[in-house]
Amino acid sequence: MKLITFKQAGISRVGAIVNEEVIDLHASYKALLKSEGKIRAEEIAEAFVPADMTGLLQGGKESMELAKKAVDYALTNQDDNGYKLVYPYNEVKVEAPVPKPGKIFAVGHNYREHILEMGRELPTNPVLFAKFGNTVIGPQDDIPFHPVSEQLDYEAEFAFVIGKRAKNVSEEEALDYVAGYAVANDVTYRDIQRRTLQWLQGKTVDGSLPMGPWMVTADEIKDPQTLEMVLTVNGEERQRTNTANQVFSVKHLVSFLSNLATLEPGDIVITGTPGGVIQAMEPQVWLKDGDVVRVEIDQVGVLENTVRTVKGE
Repeated sequence: MKLITFKQAGISRVGAIVNEEVIDLHASYKALLKSEGKIRAEEIAEAFVPADMTGLLQGGKESMELAKKAVDYALTNQDDNGYKLVYPYNEVKVEAPVPKPGKIFAVGHNYREHILEMGRELPTNPVLFAKFGNTVIGPQDDIPFHPVSEQLDYEAEFAFVIGKRAKNVSEEEALDYVAGYAVANDVTYRDIQRRTLQWLQGKTVDGSLPMGPWMVTADEIKDPQTLEMVLTVNGEERQRTNTANQVFSVKHLVSFLSNLATLEPGDIVITGTPGGVIQAMEPQVWLKDGDVVRVEIDQVGVLENTVRTVKGE
């Protein structure tokens, strides 16, 4: 499935994409239960197919199977007593798949070509930093360019979302803990990043992690290490790689991170960027107001955002 978080009439809900239509999963499952004569349909739906992505992920495989049944019901029953179960994609506001992740782990120096262009050696352990919930924006949002810097850079990223609690997981079991995959852009304020040896301050500015447009569930991607990834700015190709070029695979990262911290459903890991960032170019032509940044990952989707200068701060 392609799972999204969308907003309709000012309310955020979790949905599934089918043929350019958005299925309201919670409403559809509740309608299905009512059709079966369930007296406590509201409470059952809230428990098993809730209206938020993190809650849905916490339900694990059982909730995912029930969500699929909700999709089947909605496709043959478009509304429930006048309440719409299905919306055209262009009539909803699409948000980041997981709008409020508990943790966001980011991996640096994870593509061989990027490491070489930066003049560094391959790491023996993953290079980690964090981004916070304030950075997350969706596929229909602009990338805000705050006037704290003049050096705004892009980083195409392949992201994965944790689907069940993970602690001390082996690499052999690791993919069982992944709920799905998404496209991300680790927008970075380079001069702020370089103020200190720690990168955090250049990575956590508001709105600096566009994600989306959806999360493709893990069962749809048999091998996450075979995916082509391309980033363009105003149609000009800047980055291209394949996830096969990662130093540390998704399996390794799940295992490594779960030995450091307990991973929870809805936690996000962005797995690093390839060569071609502006910081490594000569001359360096930084992102500016109006630039359109597009990231496409094979079998996952396309994320496109426009840079907009934030005025009056």
